[in-house]
Amino acid sequence: MKNIKLGTYGFKLKGDHQEQMVGLQAFGYEIKTNHDYYWDGLSRKEDGKVIFQYTLSGEGALRLGDEIYTLKKGQAFLVRIPSDHTYYFPRQSEKWEFIYFTIYGKDADYFYEKFTSKAGNVTSIPEKAKPIQFVLRVIEKMQTTGMEGSYQSSSYAYSFMMECLHYLEYGHKNEDGWPVTIKKAVRYMKENYQHAISLEDIVAKSGLSKYHFTRLFKVTVGETPMQFLTKIRINHAIIYMKDNERTIEEIAILVGFSNGNYFSKVFKQMLDVSPSVYRSSENIMPVDHFFLD
Repeated sequence: MKNIKLGTYGFKLKGDHQEQMVGLQAFGYEIKTNHDYYWDGLSRKEDGKVIFQYTLSGEGALRLGDEIYTLKKGQAFLVRIPSDHTYYFPRQSEKWEFIYFTIYGKDADYFYEKFTSKAGNVTSIPEKAKPIQFVLRVIEKMQTTGMEGSYQSSSYAYSFMMECLHYLEYGHKNEDGWPVTIKKAVRYMKENYQHAISLEDIVAKSGLSKYHFTRLFKVTVGETPMQFLTKIRINHAIIYMKDNERTIEEIAILVGFSNGNYFSKVFKQMLDVSPSVYRSSENIMPVDHFFLD
């Protein structure tokens, strides 16, 4: 890897916050060519540890219960010690290049359950994704400036968990990796939200069939085209609501809703408060944009 040397780093630092929240036990960057590399999750003396390992190139293997997984470029696994697993460098492989990150503590246990419930123990992650880039940056930082105690190591462990969970929840929303057809449709919605555009109008901009487009959009963006359009309209409405000279009805029309009643219904469904209450309440802090799930 560019700017990163091979190396592994272990930590045994003071501070009970590591067990109560999260601690960092070890991380590293390795290339294995010796087939003696083998770890058994039931015989290791490292109870309570959660191990994330990601293949950069070559091929490794993981046995999880009765299942055997081939670990190729772009694949990661997450396991907990103790558990019935082994990971190893298989005979048919010429090399296995990987990074790993090992954490522990109560929050690490929560992270393990959350991660595996969403992605399983083995999942594919692009190398450019933030969790992988985060681990690479931490390794590089360790090799240049070192570690400044348990609070910094715990902050790295916590940040790693959040990067992973954020990627699993929202990684598909990174527009850079979206297909061109989806980008065209999204640009059309952002430029024409104020008009009475229909799903058919959006589909036409993509150049795909309605079935193919709606299916691809949901897989790529994580929601339907009309849900995405509605969020664009609501965020623009919030900006207009700072201007008290416009009525709720006028704002609804400005952002593409057919009338104020329907706008108010949708607004309340999404923000748990009506437009009129949101605008007039002194107990709600106004913002320029809402990030809506």
